[in-house]
Amino acid sequence: MSSRLGVPTEKIEALNDYANSPLFAEAEKVALEYADAITDTRREVDDELFARMQQHYDDDTIAELTMIIAWENASSRFNRAFRIPSQEFWKR
Repeated sequence: MSSRLGVPTEKIEALNDYANSPLFAEAEKVALEYADAITDTRREVDDELFARMQQHYDDDTIAELTMIIAWENASSRFNRAFRIPSQEFWKR
């Protein structure tokens, strides 16, 4: 799906190491770190991470990103519980 939206395949493939990848802008890196922090139930979104988010995004955008990340996490857990397989919207 992302490649149809204009995200290069190389960038999608680099997601596992986004923090060290030159393909991602600083705003993207902090948003991905934020998504990781929200997704990992053993981790908190600390004040420092939230402050870095605020350097790149306004409050409305942070709220929208948070909602989307939370929704995707809930959908993933729901699908996993009911053994709903991937719809394979993106294939290599």
